[in-house]
Amino acid sequence: MRSTFKILFYIKKNAIKSNGKAPIMARITLNGEIAQFSVKCEVDPADWNPKAGKANGKSASAIKLNGLLDNFRASLTQHYREITDWDSCVTAEKVRNAFLGLQTREDSLLDLFDHHVENLKAQIGKDVSRDTYMKYLRTRNRLYDFMKYKYNISDIHLKEINHSFLCDFEVYMKTMHSCGQNTTAKFMQRLKSIILIAKSNGWIKVDPFLNYKLQFEKSEREYLTEPELEAIMKKKFPIKRLETVRDVFVFSCFTGLAYVDVFNLRESNIRTTFDESLWIIGKRVKTGVSYRVPLLDIPMRIIEKYKGTLPNDEILPIISNQKMNSYLKEIAAVCGVDKNLSFHLARHTFATTVTLSKGVSIESVSKMLGHTNIKTTQIYARITDNKISDDMTNLASKLKKLETKFAINQ
Repeated sequence: MRSTFKILFYIKKNAIKSNGKAPIMARITLNGEIAQFSVKCEVDPADWNPKAGKANGKSASAIKLNGLLDNFRASLTQHYREITDWDSCVTAEKVRNAFLGLQTREDSLLDLFDHHVENLKAQIGKDVSRDTYMKYLRTRNRLYDFMKYKYNISDIHLKEINHSFLCDFEVYMKTMHSCGQNTTAKFMQRLKSIILIAKSNGWIKVDPFLNYKLQFEKSEREYLTEPELEAIMKKKFPIKRLETVRDVFVFSCFTGLAYVDVFNLRESNIRTTFDESLWIIGKRVKTGVSYRVPLLDIPMRIIEKYKGTLPNDEILPIISNQKMNSYLKEIAAVCGVDKNLSFHLARHTFATTVTLSKGVSIESVSKMLGHTNIKTTQIYARITDNKISDDMTNLASKLKKLETKFAINQ
């Protein structure tokens, strides 16, 4: 539908001031809706042309006043056009507020998103990981692309986001970006956190997520089996960069540390504790939760290998996560490991192959991984077939005496 946008300047005859002049008002009309405000100018009613909406004559004061009004008209028109470019629902009140500077950055989704992303960026290396920042930035950019594709707008007011908008974004991520259910749900989860900020600050009254349910599918996280881990550990690499990446990866397989926590490791994180043994002690960047991991022989040998070769008390030569994952795929191919090798897979391997399958309690594993909930640990760590086999073999040996008591007819 074509919008009917009009601007009218008029004087307030019933509010004549002591100097005999009347205040000038601006009236915006858009699709039948009216918004009006004072332009902070005044004029003698005898010098005002109500039909033209400006001062009569060519006196210096009339020319100056009419010039100001022309500028106001041009500015209002410009605000109207700008809002039309990114807002699917333009109102006279929005144009007036934009002109008066009453808009806040929280008026629109992407403005609020940008503000949040900037806050995350400022906290990188402190309470926020770069990975978290990048995930929110990626979600923000996907929302921009979605709104352009679906509605031909570049932003939307928070109050206009509804259940339909959420469902359309979900479908867009699955179809246009080929995202799986869990990846899509993560994007929706980050959008929900932004909406929660708006709701908590009173910028919206109705939560569009009220009747929308985030749905995650249970997924089996990949990990390295013991033979696969052994193949990577014993491989001799002619290329130095692959050897270095392999060393850091294996270090994580035997400590359970995530990439960002390995990246931040310093000599001060290696401490002698109550049992006179060396432990790795620190706080996870992602959650701020403390972790404490006894230092096994293999990771200790890796630390010794690079000791004295790195700056700033670093203990491992770690590169960017992106390059690390790229080189790990080369390593997988060279070692005959038919899995999508990534750095985070080392954490899964620690939980499953290195600890749980060797009889370490899930409570201990959870503490070492820096989890606050055992359920989180269960996502990473599965009981392998080998562990079940070992447990049942041990059980069978314990039941030998009992089995001899069982009288069964053959």
